[in-house]
Amino acid sequence: MQAKKRYLLLAAGACVLLLGYLAGRRFGRLPPPGRTQSRRGATEPDPDGWRERADPLQTFWVGGEQQENREYAQRGSPPQQKREITRSVYKGKKCRMLSCFDFSQCHRNGFKVYIYPQQKGEKMSESYQNILAAIESSKFYTSDPRQACLFVLSLDTLDRDQLSPQYVHNLKSKVQSLHLWNNGRNHLIFNLYSGTWPDYTEDLGFDMGQALLAKASISTDNFRSNFDVSIPLFSKDHPRTGGEKGYMLFKNIPPLTKYLLVFKGKRYLTGIGSDTRNALHHVHNAEDIILLTTCKHGKDWQKHKDARCDKDNDEYERYDYRELLHNSTFCLVPRGRRLGSFRFLEALQAACIPVMLSNGWELPFSEVIDWNQAVVVGDERLLLQIPSTVRSINQNKILALRQQTQFLWDAYFSSVERIVLTTLEIIQDRIFNYISRNGLMWNTPPGALFSQPQYSAHLGDFPFYYSYLGTSPSTKFTAVIHAVTPLVSQSQPILKLLLAVAKSQYCAQVIVLWNCDKPLPAKHRWPSTAVPVLVIEGENKVMSSRFLPYDAIHTHAVLSLDEDTVLSTTEVDFAFTVWQSFPERIVGYPARSHFWDNTKERWGYTSKWTNDYSMVLTGAAIYHRYYHYLYTHYLPASLKNMVDQMANCEDILMNFLVSAVSKLPPIKVTQKKQYKETMMQQSSRTSRWADPDHFAQRQACMNTFASWFGFMPLIHSQMRLDPVLFKDQVSILRKKYREIERL
Repeated sequence: MQAKKRYLLLAAGACVLLLGYLAGRRFGRLPPPGRTQSRRGATEPDPDGWRERADPLQTFWVGGEQQENREYAQRGSPPQQKREITRSVYKGKKCRMLSCFDFSQCHRNGFKVYIYPQQKGEKMSESYQNILAAIESSKFYTSDPRQACLFVLSLDTLDRDQLSPQYVHNLKSKVQSLHLWNNGRNHLIFNLYSGTWPDYTEDLGFDMGQALLAKASISTDNFRSNFDVSIPLFSKDHPRTGGEKGYMLFKNIPPLTKYLLVFKGKRYLTGIGSDTRNALHHVHNAEDIILLTTCKHGKDWQKHKDARCDKDNDEYERYDYRELLHNSTFCLVPRGRRLGSFRFLEALQAACIPVMLSNGWELPFSEVIDWNQAVVVGDERLLLQIPSTVRSINQNKILALRQQTQFLWDAYFSSVERIVLTTLEIIQDRIFNYISRNGLMWNTPPGALFSQPQYSAHLGDFPFYYSYLGTSPSTKFTAVIHAVTPLVSQSQPILKLLLAVAKSQYCAQVIVLWNCDKPLPAKHRWPSTAVPVLVIEGENKVMSSRFLPYDAIHTHAVLSLDEDTVLSTTEVDFAFTVWQSFPERIVGYPARSHFWDNTKERWGYTSKWTNDYSMVLTGAAIYHRYYHYLYTHYLPASLKNMVDQMANCEDILMNFLVSAVSKLPPIKVTQKKQYKETMMQQSSRTSRWADPDHFAQRQACMNTFASWFGFMPLIHSQMRLDPVLFKDQVSILRKKYREIERL
């Protein structure tokens, strides 16, 4: 009996020990105190007691690697320095828009950005000058701090590497002395480089307080979701505006290329970021996978070179980097000393699908961009699996990925201006989240910078999304006739035009924009029509008023007309039916072209009949009403003032705008020799064609507009759309648009 009791006691004791062991394992899975759950499902550090030990179940990709990197980066640093690094990086970690941002000023005055005046004697890098210039030329800028929602420093914070010549000393005291600093509240700080050898931490060297951070190479651990903005690392040579177009826009690249996967760059023998690049030679096969590294960098590279350096250096010199970049399907983007790399933007531009090997990097603009549509995200620990992974991607997916790299490059990364504006638009969407853009607007052409949510919250009101929604634009148009001549006779061209347009089966209403100096004609002076005729007096009697987003325009389509345009009802009907298939473009009759004048080294404008064209003048054209909104709210006041002062070029500016947005040429419909009654009457005072300076002004406009856009957005086309049986040798009775052939 005693033996049985002893056995029972032993069994009970074993059960207690087993339960204790399992309970310990259970609690070991829980996050340590002071950690909160992030949007990615991983835990993020708390500023008070952020990490005692690693979560044993946390995956390598989510957070384990970042902890190892920090521990490795901080080796050799004294304990006090480690504590300072940790304290400075994670100070303000809990900041979010609701807790560290004042919305009241933004809701009162809109989203306006103020830049502090530059202090005398303060040096500023070219890149930071470009950032500030992009803000100053944007619609967000204000010179009045009382109107500002967001504040940007004139102190250069881009390079916080203490070994860099661009490093600004004593930044902490300089920032604290700013009279509007307010502990960084509603301030935005831009940064490209942080930390220095050997740690390369993400510490900026001064207390940011509650400021938002737009930073390159930011880690997912340090990234404050819905507060910070991850931006790309770009070089000092990155263009301020415009920028080069993506490579696929110049070349019709087939899905199959010479190389499968390429990389050419530095190899670090020791220190942070060296592990991945030191292992690339294991994947290099010198056939379709070309991964080249060199030790030949830095002053003392020969003292530290290893046994592989000489061989690597020789092979490195055999290949041209651009040739590799433009002839490969995939481009490896491994981390360097920091998480980000110039290779990322270079690959995007070249339509070379980036293969990311930078564990823990918060990809640029990840809050709004779906990078799964453009990049392949790898794992640094699984380098040897990369070749089989990229080989398994089918050609249809490859083509889709490459096309998306080109869209993203052009929409958000091609210039410093695009990067800055994207950053500001993201912050604006957070503040006014009830009208913020959705993922479709950010990730499909033309991109969020051209899709203004203030215009409408409904995708169907924009000209770009009909195919995604499976819908079509409205089946009617609104005619807007620009009137600048007094109404003195019932035989004037404007009255003939009004009657012809009003007879169209697709016409919903006619708006006469009265930009004449004389008073409005009496209502009985206008002919009676089957559709409403609304006469609106032009705002300030300027040319740009013809493109204002008038509330009276209810249809998607706008038929823009000059008062002396000659069009028949049949021509109007045909042009509108063509536009319904191309709602994102300008469709119309009078065409013009541009060219590059090598002798004068400037853009030229021509009205000669040639085999191509790049503009359709808005004196007789149909386009989407959304372009009225963009013309008014997107284009700078300087360009519109230029147009108004000259009373010229408004049609050219509209063509620039639409081509810049759509990346497509306009569409010309059936040609006729004369579309204006006053074109041939050179003595007419009412005709702009009689002004000898008219043509010279238009030449000047071309170059001014191209300078503001940063590139020439106009695109040549050789396509003209005619009715199917136009000029065919069949009976005229069989033709739908028979009247067109008689003109």
